[in-house]
Amino acid sequence: MRIEQELKLGFKDVLFRPKRSTLKSRSQVNLTRDFTFKHSGRQWSGVPVIAANMDSVASFEMAAALAEHDVMTAVHKHYTVEQWAEFANTADKKTLNNVFVSTGTSDAEFEKTKQIMALSDEFIFICIDIANGYSEHLVEYVQRVRAEFPDKVISAGNVVTGDMVEELILAGADIVKVGIGPGSVCTTRVKTGVGYPQLSAIIECADAAHGLGGRIIGDGGCACAGDVSKAFGGGADFVMLGGMLAGHSESGGEVVEENGKQFMKFYGMSSESAMAKHSGGVAKYRAAEGKTVLLPYRGSVHNTISDILGGVRSTCTYVGAAQLKELTKRTTFIRVQEQENNVFGKE
Repeated sequence: MRIEQELKLGFKDVLFRPKRSTLKSRSQVNLTRDFTFKHSGRQWSGVPVIAANMDSVASFEMAAALAEHDVMTAVHKHYTVEQWAEFANTADKKTLNNVFVSTGTSDAEFEKTKQIMALSDEFIFICIDIANGYSEHLVEYVQRVRAEFPDKVISAGNVVTGDMVEELILAGADIVKVGIGPGSVCTTRVKTGVGYPQLSAIIECADAAHGLGGRIIGDGGCACAGDVSKAFGGGADFVMLGGMLAGHSESGGEVVEENGKQFMKFYGMSSESAMAKHSGGVAKYRAAEGKTVLLPYRGSVHNTISDILGGVRSTCTYVGAAQLKELTKRTTFIRVQEQENNVFGKE
């Protein structure tokens, strides 16, 4: 047993230090990133925000809506191949190019992924997603998927330390998904005692990935637009959002009415709700590691994503970053013990 004494930080622990800027308006800020990915050689251009692969967030409808903003969606893995075929036939090229096909690591899911990817050449991204990315099984699966799809962009995770980021990139991942326990409906840290404050995880994992020419996704922990900016400022190439995009008409969640008001069910993918829906309940050898909550129904996602991107643009104007790729170079974080004045409630 050993203890690491160095302090690890989450988004709530820091604020950006403002700097002189030549920007006159947030409209001058360009949020588009252009990436060429390490293994696949694929080029992609867009706004590097991703709807998380949760079935109460990342529906086909969400993918179509977010693509209008050049934003991506990691579509959840519970659609059938037939549903994917219907989507591939009706969605435009821009939408298909901004979709991750999500998968676990079983043989059945490997075959399903092959069937989905065969539906359209416009599917570029694969998201291999398991809760514990420290399993050697994930490394072997990444190698298997890379061999099958040499020209596709592969994301794998989740991990929170540089050593595992490096191993996954060397195994064939173009992008590594970073985050254990920070999500709003994740209870992994409570159930297992395992986790890593998200900002420090991003900083450390970005450093490891960029040294090898790889990329990372900061997955989880964002509760407001400022947190999204902090993730980018810490070095995340992409930022994945769950709760911030839940509760919308495009989210695919179950709508519930209570006392004349509409709510939408939102739950973690390791929650009892998710396992009851997709796995016949919680297996006896495991515990549920997610919450189920009711969110006030928020209507269309368009206003929400515009508000989030507007907040990130505003961050950039405060530190003098004309382009999103410059934000991390312009970032100085200051440690704080308070974020906002809540005398009239939280924003």
